[in-house]
Amino acid sequence: MKRRILNFLLLLFAVGALGQTPEIIGIETKDMAMVFTAKPNEMATFQYWGSKLNANAEFASRGFKGQPDTQQDAAPQLFPAYGGRHYLNPALRVTHEDGVITTELVYVSSQKTQLDENRTETVIKLKDKLYPLFVDVHFIAYKAENIISEYVTVFHSEKKPIVIANIASSYIPLHADSYYLTHFYGTWAHEMQMKEEKLTPGTKTIESKKGVRATQSENPSFLLSLNNPASENVGEVYGGSLAWSGNYNLSFEFDESGVLNVMSGMNPFAAEYQLKPGQIFKTPEMILTYSSTGKGQISRNFHDWSRRYALAHGDKLNPILLNSWEGAYFSFNEKTLTDMIDNAANFGIEMFVLDDGWFGNAYPRNGDNAGLGDWQVNAKKLPRGINYLADYAVSKGIRFGIWIEPEMVNPESDLAKKHPEWIVKSGKRDILPMRNQWLLDLSNPQVQDFVAKTFDDVLAMSPNITYIKWDANRHVDNVGSEYLPPNEQTKFWYEYVKGLYNVYERIRAKHPDIEIQLCSSGGGRLDFGALKYHDEYWASDNTNALDRIFIQYGSNTFFPAQATAAHVSTSPNHQTGMITPLKFRFDVAMAGRLGMELQPTDLKGDEYEFAKKGIECYKQIRPVVQLGDLYRLVSPYDENGWSSLMYVSKDKAQAVFFAYSLKYHARTAYFETKMNGLNPDRNYKITELNTRNGQTSFYGNGKVYSGDYLMKVGISLNIGNPFDSSVLLVSEI
Repeated sequence: MKRRILNFLLLLFAVGALGQTPEIIGIETKDMAMVFTAKPNEMATFQYWGSKLNANAEFASRGFKGQPDTQQDAAPQLFPAYGGRHYLNPALRVTHEDGVITTELVYVSSQKTQLDENRTETVIKLKDKLYPLFVDVHFIAYKAENIISEYVTVFHSEKKPIVIANIASSYIPLHADSYYLTHFYGTWAHEMQMKEEKLTPGTKTIESKKGVRATQSENPSFLLSLNNPASENVGEVYGGSLAWSGNYNLSFEFDESGVLNVMSGMNPFAAEYQLKPGQIFKTPEMILTYSSTGKGQISRNFHDWSRRYALAHGDKLNPILLNSWEGAYFSFNEKTLTDMIDNAANFGIEMFVLDDGWFGNAYPRNGDNAGLGDWQVNAKKLPRGINYLADYAVSKGIRFGIWIEPEMVNPESDLAKKHPEWIVKSGKRDILPMRNQWLLDLSNPQVQDFVAKTFDDVLAMSPNITYIKWDANRHVDNVGSEYLPPNEQTKFWYEYVKGLYNVYERIRAKHPDIEIQLCSSGGGRLDFGALKYHDEYWASDNTNALDRIFIQYGSNTFFPAQATAAHVSTSPNHQTGMITPLKFRFDVAMAGRLGMELQPTDLKGDEYEFAKKGIECYKQIRPVVQLGDLYRLVSPYDENGWSSLMYVSKDKAQAVFFAYSLKYHARTAYFETKMNGLNPDRNYKITELNTRNGQTSFYGNGKVYSGDYLMKVGISLNIGNPFDSSVLLVSEI
């Protein structure tokens, strides 16, 4: 009876809507716009995404891309559900309480709210034609940064739970002659490698089913260039990055009408979700931007937005630190660490971070096979405890940080033996360790409490702990939860990540000033969902400078240099065995957040003094590198074997230029490039920095050039040998 009344009311609503002019729903930033059209009880249509328009009125009398209104069945929907005549990958598929597997969403209303002077939220409300199923599509427009974030909420008032089989965060239809997708791939020590390919009819899918360390092989970020391969400074380019730290799926479906249908969201694999009446399901945010002037502006948009909205302290400079891992590994005692602190202070380093190996007594952490979960200080290694080390560091004028991996547990630990029910496992199947460890079940509120308490307890070891390195060194296999009911096991993938975020929220509310590094075997959790709770990220365990050029190039396409922990390590490199000059290692690391990852006593001859001068040099350029605008000049993927980039301060008064030689070049070859981002009407003095033995690579060192000259004519450098490099300070006079 209630359903018949509801259908009657909808019919009256539809009759009243006949002949209405479509409502135009515009979402705008400073330079960008999205436009949708809708009539009550009819399909809401995705009309436009691109450069900001002078007016949107014309959309009222047009279908998609100029099609007549009578052909709207063929027009892309705002949020297409499985049902009706939609034959492509749907943004939503549910099974209703009566077993019906189709859904047809129609427009109800929209509302716009000014959140502050920079942010506007638009909510477009949809519902199923027949069932009390409601879908709200949320857009938050960040005016100054030219970013739009999109997410979806779903709720219903059916009598019994419905099952969400798949749900996207965002659906974007694009129409062009051709499409070029840039995506990112890799593995441990080889993260964020970049690949561009021309899309052909059919579907290209990028996904992860790993649950944790979900971004180590692929990343839920992409660039789409229309009609031509993506260029730094010209052409239409779209960028997207899913803010989610679990399984994801990006789908690029090139359909028979030439439209590219871009679907982004959580991975539906083994992830059906029973949604009870009155419960609200919220998807992750999809972070979107557009540029009519090439992919360089895409990166600058993401960086500006990150510093303001997706970093814990994005307005502050991050410190130079010495991490103990590659210098000591698990083999250290108190004196090993105090000696490293002494050297760090002598270098001018600002933070010492004690990495893995400091905890566990019944099961001491002398390797990766024991101790995880038992977060008490190893009394044999450190008899005076963490507080002594932290106080010692402060007495030397530097800060102190420490490593934790609170989501994990070793089989050889008190925790594993006390709480086997907290471990992720698949029923009675054997629990297979990976890296000699198991995963704790963060879908369980008790485990969330334990992880939050671990963080609190570690900080309580000393008031001088001001930095935490949070690691996560395995992904999910043989998934299963003793906390979740047997018929709701597929909720695990969603509930684990929500549990992790719940812990992050609690920690940030209680410890707002603590700096936290995002690490997961390197870049295994590099996404905007996790990053907003952190100050920086560890892009890769691979510290080899040549590899880091590629890793940082890919990472910085979306994530800012300010947050990119980049460390100088020893030579030969511990991961690759490659031998490179110390200057090259410094010059590469100085393009991010500089740090050191070595035993200082391994530096020989004049290397020790060079390191001190390198750190002093970085402090001079740090504000520009960490807070300035990135301009990529020469890609390391080009076949010429060079790479170059620069950072320009917001007021264009100062810039820092980096160039690297990746291979041997013939004696007659030389490096030449044009700068970018400067003010053409100003004059700039160029000073070469971080030189060794007074050797310079720039013939015009100390001279003055106009910005116009530097951007139109450019400069030449003598960096033709493998691992030659140059850093130039460009200062307005």
